[in-house]
Amino acid sequence: MKKGILGRKIGMTEKFTTDGKVIPVTVVEVEPNVIMQVKTVETDGYNAIQLAVVDKKEKNASKAAIGHAKKAGVSPKRFLKEIRVESTEGYTLGSTIAADTFEVGEKVDVTGTSKGKGFQGVIRRHGQSRGPETHGSRYHRRPGSMGTMRPMRVLKGKKLAGHMGSETVTIQNLEIIEVCVEDNYILVSGNIPGPKNSIVLIRSAVKGGKNEPKEIIINKTEPVVDSVEEVVEETAPETVEQTEEVTTEEKVEETTEETTEEVAETDETVEESTEE
Repeated sequence: MKKGILGRKIGMTEKFTTDGKVIPVTVVEVEPNVIMQVKTVETDGYNAIQLAVVDKKEKNASKAAIGHAKKAGVSPKRFLKEIRVESTEGYTLGSTIAADTFEVGEKVDVTGTSKGKGFQGVIRRHGQSRGPETHGSRYHRRPGSMGTMRPMRVLKGKKLAGHMGSETVTIQNLEIIEVCVEDNYILVSGNIPGPKNSIVLIRSAVKGGKNEPKEIIINKTEPVVDSVEEVVEETAPETVEQTEEVTTEEKVEETTEETTEEVAETDETVEESTEE
């Protein structure tokens, strides 16, 4: 079944499997997506739904955008994306789609806008090789021949310097590692295009593949004991033993003091008898 959701790229981290293998993952924040429009074969010629996310102030929205949002009973949105679906059953206007639309182990395609790198030359933009640096050569990082002999113009498709990046890029067959509805995030294996805080589209993989969920060790702190009573019960015998040890030590000290006092008294009596 074809499905998708809009999210925001947060950054990258890693997860460990039970086998001890590390999986690099990308954290995608997924707020509930609002269905702004439902298209059917009868009305539009194909089945599709329009997703929207991130609220927008009405003063910054056009009248058309405001009227479009009012049909769904929501406020205007900043980002809208249409997704083709096999059937529109189960989708209603104004309802929301959460992170649990995907399951752990599913294969997905992630689409985003790559990082912009400004105006770059042919070496960085197209991976061409430079010319010799010495022996009188004055050709180092140029694009090469323009082919102007015939037909006296630059042919279409010539690789030249220009704006690099800021393109729509799709990475296919990534795997869903973890889904959390409470905190609204999805962990996707590997890296995805775009900078941090950019909007990305997660949808079902076109090429597909076997869904084999991995056993992941979730890094969450678990309580050592269930209640305070267990702590008291566990520590109580230890404290009793400690008190018993203390009392025995005190008794030994008291007996030693008494014996020393008795020896001192006997010494004094012996000295008095000798003087007499």
